[in-house]
Amino acid sequence: MDIIFLGSLKIDTIIGIYDWERETKQTIILDIEMAFDIEKAAATDDIKYTLDYKTASERIISFVENSQFFLVEKLIVEIAKLILAEFNVPWVKITLNKKGAVSDASDVGIIIERGQKPL
Repeated sequence: MDIIFLGSLKIDTIIGIYDWERETKQTIILDIEMAFDIEKAAATDDIKYTLDYKTASERIISFVENSQFFLVEKLIVEIAKLILAEFNVPWVKITLNKKGAVSDASDVGIIIERGQKPL
């Protein structure tokens, strides 16, 4: 299986449990890997046979910008569900980085995998 990825996708959203977090958008950074068989796209040189990463990124950005979850756990699981359902991928790995959430750490976040891991 092949992997199509989006790296360091920065999106501003309402996320967090504190009052100030409910009023001020914060930037999250996503790294997303999506399993997708690119053989037909490679053979035909036709975008209709691949996962259009521009369309995927626009959909993910729109979803995250319009969300208002309390926990990054909820947000990352919902992003994974969206990708699996809307982009017909068998497996996705997402890293969500909420930079600055812990003052003594440069990065903090969650990594999840959903679906059947590619061979």
